[in-house]
Amino acid sequence: MSDVLTVLDAFFAAEAGYITAGGPGVADFGGMAAHLAPDVVMHQAPTLPYGGVWRGHDGMERFMAAMSETWRSLEFLERRHWVDGDTVIVANHGRLTARATGRSIETTLLQLITVRDGLITEFRPFYWDTAAVNDTLTPSTAEK
Repeated sequence: MSDVLTVLDAFFAAEAGYITAGGPGVADFGGMAAHLAPDVVMHQAPTLPYGGVWRGHDGMERFMAAMSETWRSLEFLERRHWVDGDTVIVANHGRLTARATGRSIETTLLQLITVRDGLITEFRPFYWDTAAVNDTLTPSTAEK
């Protein structure tokens, strides 16, 4: 179990650093890639600006580029794990700050993650409220 959590902690730290640094061209994707299987799959809610299915290191790098274009920062405020073999449920409570609006949202994201042989093979995130996430990203009439 501790090996699985070590992989996840290292990945999440690399992810937050990548987004905060500004993403592609500024940050190194290698810190995240080191913890991903070559055939990793990310399933994102289709209603989000970075929604869809992202496959392999190339897909994950494009996903992270879209995330870093969307968010200026990602702070993990609280994280809980439940591990069953190679499957982990992660409850992340965090704060995201939108790059375009400067507004922040504090929310919870549940993720079903599979880790095999020390590498993440699949992510299935479930957002508490995708509408609130999208509202944070949309400029208000005063901001337009």
